[in-house]
Amino acid sequence: MFGAGFYLILTAKHTPAGRAAFPVTITTGTARQGNIGVYLDAIGTVTPVYTASIFSQVTGQVVSVNYKEGEVVAQGAALVDIDARPFKATLLQAEGTLERDENVLAQAQMDLGRYQDAWSRNAVAKQTLDDQEKLVQQNVGTVKNDQGAVAFDQIQVEYCHITAPFAGVVGLRLVDPGNLVNAGLTTSSNPLVVITQLQPITVIFTIPEDSLGPVQAQLRQNKKLTVYAYDRSAQNKLATGELLALDNQIDTTTGTLKLRAIFDNNDYALFPNQFVNVRLLVQTLEGVTLVPTADIQQNGDSSFVYVIQNGVARQRDVKVGVTDADTGDTQVTGVNPGDVIADSSFDKITDNAKVTLAGGPGGGASPGHQAGGDHSAQAGGSPHAHQSPHPSDD
Repeated sequence: MFGAGFYLILTAKHTPAGRAAFPVTITTGTARQGNIGVYLDAIGTVTPVYTASIFSQVTGQVVSVNYKEGEVVAQGAALVDIDARPFKATLLQAEGTLERDENVLAQAQMDLGRYQDAWSRNAVAKQTLDDQEKLVQQNVGTVKNDQGAVAFDQIQVEYCHITAPFAGVVGLRLVDPGNLVNAGLTTSSNPLVVITQLQPITVIFTIPEDSLGPVQAQLRQNKKLTVYAYDRSAQNKLATGELLALDNQIDTTTGTLKLRAIFDNNDYALFPNQFVNVRLLVQTLEGVTLVPTADIQQNGDSSFVYVIQNGVARQRDVKVGVTDADTGDTQVTGVNPGDVIADSSFDKITDNAKVTLAGGPGGGASPGHQAGGDHSAQAGGSPHAHQSPHPSDD
């Protein structure tokens, strides 16, 4: 036992520095060429395009409530009816007054025609003709006043039939038939109904002022920027929309700028005042080298990966760029598409260490990373990295 232990210690002393005495079993991934998005992450609040609190513009008794709570209503749909009988009676009086005064005006105009004919034959005095002309003008003014009264009373009658100003969803019922409502908005008055538009709907979120430049650069090129809305946990995507507008000034208190994105919301996944996580796709980098984010190791301020060549792990420094948390990929420079890199056992691997691939001599790439000529990411299966059939004796 003592001799065996002494032999092992002696063998370890003669093992080259930085090289494991025995091959390390690892799985591998593959650097590939692809596209990756540059995103800005933010938090936002779902905000309807239109929200209306509808108040009564006449004083009267509610006779019917024509909507169901939480119902989706179309523009122009009947919501609430107020007793219109008093206003119809007033309208009828105004129409009667108008009809009377129109006939008075017609009689005055007829007399004016007679006086003008008589004046042409010097049968009446000029003063009589002038008086009749002014009388006609007075009656014209009276008719206009009556027409205004009729129009006002017609509007009052229309106010008794309250309709939806736009398509949306109504809230809980706030009035019942028989309630007396007052005209106008006061501190003590309550709305008859609140209606909110849900399709389309917007999300308002903020970005740091330092991120404004790249966004404006894309907008100046008339590009439509895609926006994704996620739930509170940022795990489930709720909707996909596009950037609608930027605010006109930066908030000096927080150093942020408000942005508004619009979503079709066909499935009603977004709800007013809902808290969401927002991802704004600023641009897409095309044809860059991508590696799995988990394969990148840190050594102080530098980053590196282990590139597998002929059964030996070679430490290769890389410069890290954009990371996509959804796909698990990171853009790097320093490796080439098709390079096979270590995907596990980082606590055992050192530079120039011998490695063996899990799954036998053929080797196995970690699921989701395909080696070889196809540089596109694929899910599922057990793709294999191309390795030499026999490890190098080196």
